Amino acid sequence: MPTDSQSRATPAEPRVLQMGPVRVEVAATAGYCFGVARAVRMTEQLLEKGNKVATLGPLIHNPQVVAALAARGATVAGDVKNIQPGTVAVIRSHGVPASVQQRLDDAGLETVDATCPDVKKIHAIAQECGRAGGTLLIAGNAAHPEVQGIVGHTTGPVFVFANVVELEALWPRVDTTRPVAMVAQTTYEVTKWLECRGFIKKLCTSCGVFDTICKATWARQQEAESLAKRNELVIVVGGRGSSNTEKLYRVAAAHAAALHIEGPGELCALALRGVRSIGVTSGASTPSSAIEEVLTRMNDIFTEEGKSFEEMLDDSMKPVYAGQIVKGVVEAVSANEVTVDIGTKHTGIVKLEELTDDPAVRSADEVVKRDEELELVVVKVNDQDGIVYLSKRQMEARRGAAEVAQAAEDGTILEGYVTESNKGGLVANVKGVKVFIPASQATARRGEDYTALVRTNVRLKIKEASHNRTIGSIREVLAEEQRSQREAFWGEVEVGKRYVGAVKSLTSYGAFVDIGGVDGLVHISELSWSRIKHPSEVVNVGDSIEVYVKDIDAEAQKVSLGYKKQEDNPWERLKNDFPVGSTFTAPVVSLTQFGAFVRILPGVDGLVHISEISYDRVEKVADVLEVGQEVEVKLLDVDFDRRRISLSIKALLPEPEQDAPRSGGDALVASASADETTVAPDLAAELDAQETAVETAALEEAGQPLQPEPETVPAVDPEAKAVETEAMLEATEEAALTAPDTAPAPAAEDLAAEEAAMEQAADEEE
Repeated sequence: MPTDSQSRATPAEPRVLQMGPVRVEVAATAGYCFGVARAVRMTEQLLEKGNKVATLGPLIHNPQVVAALAARGATVAGDVKNIQPGTVAVIRSHGVPASVQQRLDDAGLETVDATCPDVKKIHAIAQECGRAGGTLLIAGNAAHPEVQGIVGHTTGPVFVFANVVELEALWPRVDTTRPVAMVAQTTYEVTKWLECRGFIKKLCTSCGVFDTICKATWARQQEAESLAKRNELVIVVGGRGSSNTEKLYRVAAAHAAALHIEGPGELCALALRGVRSIGVTSGASTPSSAIEEVLTRMNDIFTEEGKSFEEMLDDSMKPVYAGQIVKGVVEAVSANEVTVDIGTKHTGIVKLEELTDDPAVRSADEVVKRDEELELVVVKVNDQDGIVYLSKRQMEARRGAAEVAQAAEDGTILEGYVTESNKGGLVANVKGVKVFIPASQATARRGEDYTALVRTNVRLKIKEASHNRTIGSIREVLAEEQRSQREAFWGEVEVGKRYVGAVKSLTSYGAFVDIGGVDGLVHISELSWSRIKHPSEVVNVGDSIEVYVKDIDAEAQKVSLGYKKQEDNPWERLKNDFPVGSTFTAPVVSLTQFGAFVRILPGVDGLVHISEISYDRVEKVADVLEVGQEVEVKLLDVDFDRRRISLSIKALLPEPEQDAPRSGGDALVASASADETTVAPDLAAELDAQETAVETAALEEAGQPLQPEPETVPAVDPEAKAVETEAMLEATEEAALTAPDTAPAPAAEDLAAEEAAMEQAADEEE
């Protein structure tokens, strides 16, 4: 047995031993916790009194202790119906649902309740929550008997979650109008509990949060972390099915090399080679005797008399067993397997499928070469044939599992390959470990198609890593990258700067484009020089387009973008290709009471005033022209500032012959008929004013701006701008569609009245 190098420390301090050149620290918290010790003691007392004993499930998660109790007569019953009359039923420290307790009472069995007092407190909280009609949230492993027991003590809605990611996913289903309580499995991981507690406090300040992790669990995890920080290796002793032991292993593995063993038989010199300081701790279900046996085995390895360390190493390597880690040198490589010398009488074989996870590998020589040294896991031993089957893939998975567990603790970003998708999310291979990525954590935005990531490499963070499941998040990595991109963007952005971005979404008022972590808005009016009803007429989600910054609101962090290019401006083309006086054929696109609009270029219409349609008097435009009709017109004038174009059909028609003018009033009337705008100076001015007013209204209806558009526009609220723009466009369209084409032009009516008055005055003079 090892001897203490100093007097035994106080219970709050580790016990320090010196084994040859190696310093060993034994955790002060190692050994049974109070609840486990109580359950074992109660069972042993029943056996000592000669009772027949049956425990509902294994009394504790330690196979050695359960086997020892079985040797004394304590059987393990999987169900109440399996317990024979006259047998004392022992409820283990994990507790049972209320329904199981009722079945025990109904069966008339004598029952001893060894439920841990800390677990009993959680049962009381669950019962009270159910009576109040509230929702119970449980942080823990849904498959663990303790959690199943807690669930069975509440009558209201209950949700079990393993981590903060699952808590966030289920939260929308929680009825916050009624009481909400949150508890934790007594052996739940402390760091995860703190994350969940912080999350729930932000969303529901009225939630009753109960810190139900037992003090022993809390203290063991803290001490395991402390031991790992002070030593090169930490050995965690306990059953592989023990939840709290597995958590201790993960806590230790985050800071140092760690081994999880059930007993001294799993220790060998190879595992301890080169180590100068070791920490030893145990799960709550591990008896002190098991720890002492492990210490004795360690002492034998380090200080056995009459043998050197190398001799002990050789001896320890002779027995080979499944799960053992060995080193070997490649002796031969074939297409389907590798032969390895592991230093024993056995021949080591590594099959191709145990070399790598990569399905693209077709031959073993693509992975390893002769004389290469490998670290391998023993898969199977065939002593009769002298063959040991080994696995490089499993070794890498073990190594990867440690790296993944470490990444879960420190938030390191890892790379993985997405192998498949399902309704819940994605599955990725990360360093040989299968990592599940929930759909809510697979993309930057909820609702995006995550299946497109299958068979691609991704970067992710590990949110949870345990022996039976590992959960990751791509979304968190993308969020961090976008934050960095946004900071860089706002540090360099300026008006006029060009970006190539991806169209992220479309709305009725424009398109949002990602230009490097920031989504800028291209308003619908900036997508095309032609009028469009929806952005999808120009761009689609996923398109890569070049945009430029029109305006910046740094305080609100909003960016207005432009897409249409100045060289595509139809008014520039008009200036170059259609000089004043030119003639061309173009279609009529709309009719009004004062004239017709003709499409010169997409986005550019010109007005043929009613007076420019014909030399004959035109009462109704629709009597002469129709929409879609191709007409030959002459460009009379262009006002580029006001974007107004005057066209004429009449100018291309032959002028009618004039009758000889009459004297006096007849001459005046004839002159008025031939040229209405020269009847009289006052009349001409009034007609001009009336005509201008009518044309202005018509141009506004047709969408031709009366003032030049500014080169840049200030950033505005997209939704408010959308409502305003849509309302104006709808009003303009409705006016254009409902405007009567048959009413006589106001200018013509006024002219007729004035002509009649002038004729009457001439008659009076005569």
